[in-house]
Amino acid sequence: MKKTLFVILLSTLFFGCYDGERNCDAVRTGKFAFVTEVNEEKVTSVFERFEEFEVEYFNQKVDTSTIRWLNNCEYILQHKTPKNRAEQKAVHIKILTTDESGYTFEYGIVGESQKSKGRVNKITE
Repeated sequence: MKKTLFVILLSTLFFGCYDGERNCDAVRTGKFAFVTEVNEEKVTSVFERFEEFEVEYFNQKVDTSTIRWLNNCEYILQHKTPKNRAEQKAVHIKILTTDESGYTFEYGIVGESQKSKGRVNKITE
């Protein structure tokens, strides 16, 4: 009984604190794809991120946003030429975990408490 309890406690200690890998340098720049659901339909947005800006290709439109890195894994994304009030709002993005094929992230409008999570897959280096 004591042995079983010890193994359970030891397992909890090792695996309970595991946050996943977070090598943000590997996904700081490159070409990525983000798949999400809009009106119960899956849509894909492809974007290319450079150090200080990002170019997004969605629905045969191209948008450019500036990037301001807060730290190695967090940045603020701001449309360069917003077309409406919603696009004027900056988005805070925090990379949560990374792996060889991409990363998971949390995002939300700057100043608002509501956050969402997503997954981005890296297309090229």
